Amino acid sequence: MKNKNIYFISDAHLGTPDSESSLLREKKLVSLLDSIKDNAEAIYFLGDIFDFWYEYKRVVPRGFTRFLGKVATLSDSGIEIHFFTGNHDIWVKDYLPDELGLIIHRHPVITEIMGKTFYLAHGDGLDETDRKFRILKRIFTNRVLQWCFSRLHPNLAIGLAGIWSRHSRIKHGTDAFKGEDEPVVKYARKNLTDLGLDYLVMGHRHCPVVYQLTDHTKFIILGDWLSLFTYGVFDGTDFKLESYK
Repeated sequence: MKNKNIYFISDAHLGTPDSESSLLREKKLVSLLDSIKDNAEAIYFLGDIFDFWYEYKRVVPRGFTRFLGKVATLSDSGIEIHFFTGNHDIWVKDYLPDELGLIIHRHPVITEIMGKTFYLAHGDGLDETDRKFRILKRIFTNRVLQWCFSRLHPNLAIGLAGIWSRHSRIKHGTDAFKGEDEPVVKYARKNLTDLGLDYLVMGHRHCPVVYQLTDHTKFIILGDWLSLFTYGVFDGTDFKLESYK
């Protein structure tokens, strides 16, 4: 019997830049998920699936109904679904695991998949030269500050966060992959090359890349679902980047 595949998706940024265009991308993502449902053993969402997500105790952001419904259906069918928090949806709490059965990861993970060793992460915060981002991440993950933010009315809080999220994405944009000068490549060479990894898979940078990090390790950036609609597929032997048409 043929093994099923493992799928990797990141950076859909659902909710941006407006509800109309976001809905079109959401429907496309749901169409992909529907097309792989009979051939997927597990699906890994590697961060920034939502452009902004913040959970109050009894309130979650409006929208994403088709995506959430499809993911719940896939989870209920027995497909293992992992969700890595990114820098845009860092405030995922218990709603997605409780309602959809997702396995939440807040930090990079080293795991074995079909006999191969994977390092999986969203990829934010690995640029050791970006001190400003590292400070911001500490602020955003501070529980006291999160509690203070939760005191704001959801209409105000989510509105302000949406403005910040769009500003952050527009300001930083997406640069071309820099090869050996890529900060994450430098991080990997310094910290990860002695771990016996077969694959190092990330999102965050939005540029789809398969890069031979060492003779044994391939470094993959998944691209995005803003304009490229790329995703990763691992069949137990090969890892491929594909584009959904």
